[in-house]
Amino acid sequence: MRKIHSNSADATAPRKVMPSAAMVIFGAHGDLTKRLVVPALYHLCRAGKLSEHFVLVGMDRTDGDAGGWVQGLKEFLASAMQAAGQERIDDKAWDRLTANAAYMQGDITRSDTYKQLGELLDSLDKKHGLEGHVLFYLAVGDRFFGPVIDELAAAGLTKQVAERWRRVIVEKPFGHDLASAKALNEHILKSLDESQVFRMDHFLGKETVQNIMAFRFANGMFEHMWNRDRIDHVQVTVAETVGVEQRGSFYEVTGALRDMVPNHVFQLIAMVAMEPPVSFAADDVRNKKADVFAAMLPVKGEHVCRGQYGAGHLGDKAVPGYREEPHVAPDSSTETYVAMRLEIDNWRWAGVPFYVRTGKRLTKRWTEIALRFKEAPYALFQDAPVDRLGANWLIIQIQPDEGIRLSFNAKRPGTRMEIDTVEMDFTYAEWFNQEPANGYETLIFDALIGDATLYQRADQVELAWRVVQPALDLWATRQPSGFPDYTAGSDGPACSDAMLKRDGRVWRKIG
Repeated sequence: MRKIHSNSADATAPRKVMPSAAMVIFGAHGDLTKRLVVPALYHLCRAGKLSEHFVLVGMDRTDGDAGGWVQGLKEFLASAMQAAGQERIDDKAWDRLTANAAYMQGDITRSDTYKQLGELLDSLDKKHGLEGHVLFYLAVGDRFFGPVIDELAAAGLTKQVAERWRRVIVEKPFGHDLASAKALNEHILKSLDESQVFRMDHFLGKETVQNIMAFRFANGMFEHMWNRDRIDHVQVTVAETVGVEQRGSFYEVTGALRDMVPNHVFQLIAMVAMEPPVSFAADDVRNKKADVFAAMLPVKGEHVCRGQYGAGHLGDKAVPGYREEPHVAPDSSTETYVAMRLEIDNWRWAGVPFYVRTGKRLTKRWTEIALRFKEAPYALFQDAPVDRLGANWLIIQIQPDEGIRLSFNAKRPGTRMEIDTVEMDFTYAEWFNQEPANGYETLIFDALIGDATLYQRADQVELAWRVVQPALDLWATRQPSGFPDYTAGSDGPACSDAMLKRDGRVWRKIG
């Protein structure tokens, strides 16, 4: 695709500036911190987005000091960058990020830990001029969300005075069903105001996901077609080639539905299905997303399919079945694949099914949102050698390569009226020269500047669980039959194809 010109407003738009702040990471030695949070901070620092008065604070049970913690993080990042074929670590950027780093060993279940943390933050504030601003990042198991926030509040660490802000990031899962989600929100909001809570879904940090709103609302050619009059159905695919790896204990009590659907998948649907907000202010956008979830009908049992992978091959590599993975029961009934037919009962989408599927050990790592347009009449081509017209699709691809494709019909060159399906293809990598990123950069930066647009609100979380709760209730009373029912390296179980076949439709090929 040829680049024509840029309408970038960077030169005139006000630049968001991050204030002075400390960022405290609970779970400082954890996998999430090493793989995603700290690399994102490094990329922000390299891009000049972090304040000169920024202090990174690690909190964990592991004994140690700031020097050892920082060195371990640097070695992990350097190894990951090398494995990804990226340039070696920028030592100057890393030194800027970690120059004022601090580390505290402590037990997050003990009240005296938070008293010591408060004293550490006070000393860092006086030394580095942090103005009392603190972002707490809970990179810990969800069972600790409520207790940690309780202790932070009891120690006075979440109290906001005048311009001093205190914010908390919590990662999914936000509950395990509707009842637990409500209980967690109620627990958290006893100590914090909703404006202080940043519920992170890292899918929303991906450029293509954020671009959906710009694509829809900044282009007059598309928005008038974005409704039940022109769209036949929508398919959302989140396919992974990885298995559960060493996360069997977590996955056994979670499964594909809880792990992916009411959070990642629903956020993608919300971006596609929401009405235009009056502005891009956080509450205006989140109100429209909440409206989508409120309009979703609770899923019906016949509109849900679950599956579990058995042994198979990914390329030339043999891989075990789910029941042979570490920390998984040999007769496990946990689903590693789920597909659903969802309905949004509002003016724009009435009668347009949203089909979603997500699973592990599938044929390819592939995430896309595909909108299928209604067919054109065949009458014009009845005397031409055209057996059928190809489908018109608009495909928003999120991974592995971010971009947008439009599939449509065109005449093949020659003397006869022959129709072929062709594609127009836009990819971010070819169009924009961007630094490597993992999606956390935008989300962490937004939390530091207080922009909650890309974070979930309590009502959104509860409305999403309301939609999928009937499936969870059904599965609790009905054991799956025939598990494992799809081979690793395939497109998923037969029940998924059958669900679409009943509607006279088929899934798009993964990849």
